[in-house]
Amino acid sequence: MRVAAVDQGTTSTRCLVVEDGGTWSIAGSLRHRQHHPAPGWVEHDPQELLQNIEEVLASAGPVDAIAISNQGESCLAWDAETGEPLSPVIVWQDSRTAEALSRCSPSAEQRSKEVCGLPLDPYFSASKLAWLMENVPAVSSALASGRLRLGTTDAFFLNRLCGSFVTDLATASRTGLLDLKSCTWSAEMCELHRVPMQCLPEIAAVDAGFGMFGDTPVKVSIVDQQAALYGHNCRKPGDCKITFGTGAFLLALADGKRPPESELLPTIAWRRRQEEKPTFAIEGGVYDAGAALEWAHRIGLYSALEELDAFEGPSALSRGIIFVPALSGLGAPYWDRQAAPLFIGMDHSTDRRDMVRAVLEGIAILTVGLIEAASKVTALSPTISIDGGLSRSTYFARFLASASNRSITVPSMYELTALGLAEFCGVDVDAFRTSAVTFTPDGSVTAADHQFFAKGVDRARAWRR
Repeated sequence: MRVAAVDQGTTSTRCLVVEDGGTWSIAGSLRHRQHHPAPGWVEHDPQELLQNIEEVLASAGPVDAIAISNQGESCLAWDAETGEPLSPVIVWQDSRTAEALSRCSPSAEQRSKEVCGLPLDPYFSASKLAWLMENVPAVSSALASGRLRLGTTDAFFLNRLCGSFVTDLATASRTGLLDLKSCTWSAEMCELHRVPMQCLPEIAAVDAGFGMFGDTPVKVSIVDQQAALYGHNCRKPGDCKITFGTGAFLLALADGKRPPESELLPTIAWRRRQEEKPTFAIEGGVYDAGAALEWAHRIGLYSALEELDAFEGPSALSRGIIFVPALSGLGAPYWDRQAAPLFIGMDHSTDRRDMVRAVLEGIAILTVGLIEAASKVTALSPTISIDGGLSRSTYFARFLASASNRSITVPSMYELTALGLAEFCGVDVDAFRTSAVTFTPDGSVTAADHQFFAKGVDRARAWRR
């Protein structure tokens, strides 16, 4: 079987061709523009994203099936008749709705957690869709004429590529509009956010089949992080993976039922067509991982990826140099969009190598916070599997193992989102899992002082205030 696995992410669209027997290749990869029309705003051009998907699919050549992963919470509005976008894509990083959500009552916040498992945070789709309803005249006009469609990016892509208006259950669980108990759209949450429920897509299983793109079936659609979870071969409660892309996202499988309320979030991992009940997971994210490194590169702290491993001597943190990577605020378990990025502990001897090392360590320590929060909800496996760009830094993986006191495994096949998509389609992926590198907690990197770093986080949260 030959599958085109399309990973439509925050900064790029990639297509891998994955085949039975352990063969894979990158068919195409295209970056897209990031638009920041106002402070805290992050937008994409939906037509550019769609065009990039079509281009990388064309590069894949003949395949038996297509699978697509999406950004998760990023969303938009479009015309049901013409398919034309009525808005830009408001990206998951966007915080424009923070002030509006701050005016919601504590009871509304609690009710949101009870129904959909999510706090009232601008990270999720619900308040972004509400913003479109209130601020884009074309959206309200389309609603009045019965032509409005609202949804996450996957529903737009599938609508344009296949003619279907569908999302999968895992993606729906990231909106803030899903009732986790019934696995249907919640009329109560839609009313809270003033989102017309009739404009939302149908909800389906991850492998339900979503129509045809030309002569090829689109068999699978799911959130990128959940696809990676499946690609990491996480199947048992406590199995855990962390993907280091633009952000760092931890997902750990729950024990078969909705996880209890905690510092992290309950979410749907997936629901397959033949399964009666969904698989639940807990999720938490660091908003700026790869994004923090891109910023560090842009301001000249390093020039080549090889420099992210060439460190000598004790860690920056053990020498009192701390960076809190809160360029987009802090995610779980803080949920503080007002936190500011912060360097502390520098003196006349501090150089750019110390600073970029502190950036790496800061990302790792915030990730350790996610691991510790997850371990309070479920008994995590002693080994955690990681992927994404940062996983290729030996220094980072060793530091994370030491700081978390857990073994960190880096699979040799690092395109885990694509691997999960292919496996959902039915590709035999056993050959891809034959080798991995594991970093144990007793590595040579100095273990992190969590309380010392926590003081830095407190200062980052107070800085903008």
